[in-house]
Amino acid sequence: MKIIVGISGASGTQLGFKFISLIPKDIELFVIVSKAAKKALKLEENKRYKKLPNVTYLDDANLGASVSSGSFKTDGYIIVPCSMNTLAKCTVGISDTLITRVFSVMLKEKRDVVIAPREMPFNAIQLENMAKIASLGVAIAPPVLGYYSKQQTLEEMEQFIIGKWFDLLNIKHNLYTRWQGK
Repeated sequence: MKIIVGISGASGTQLGFKFISLIPKDIELFVIVSKAAKKALKLEENKRYKKLPNVTYLDDANLGASVSSGSFKTDGYIIVPCSMNTLAKCTVGISDTLITRVFSVMLKEKRDVVIAPREMPFNAIQLENMAKIASLGVAIAPPVLGYYSKQQTLEEMEQFIIGKWFDLLNIKHNLYTRWQGK
């Protein structure tokens, strides 16, 4: 399985980095980190991102990277977090970065795409953008908590959210307790 992860410059970039750290090691992973994501991580966490082994990191400015072509077979793509700027570009087809180019390619190839918008509250333009790309088959999955799995810590809450994103990309995991019903 091959997954591409775009980390854009919205608040919550640490969720993107946690997402890639929890990906099972048997999945081939391609990661694109925007300049704004690097800045947000530094501002919010006072950290620089550390490259993980067994991950292919791609430059967001490299529009000729392997993942920018539909002939490069992958199983899914997630932008986590997805800034409102990136969302707007994706919605209208602007492909001026590798993150937005991959979105366009995955859409045309009809592959699984997940957008994790990070903003609150959403304004009408942002909601229209999400509705437009959702109508094209993109999963809109902001980091929203579900309380039925009884998370007690921030770590467990993040694992629940990441587990839901894994579900959308068909990645097997045991990051949260699934609802069993009564």
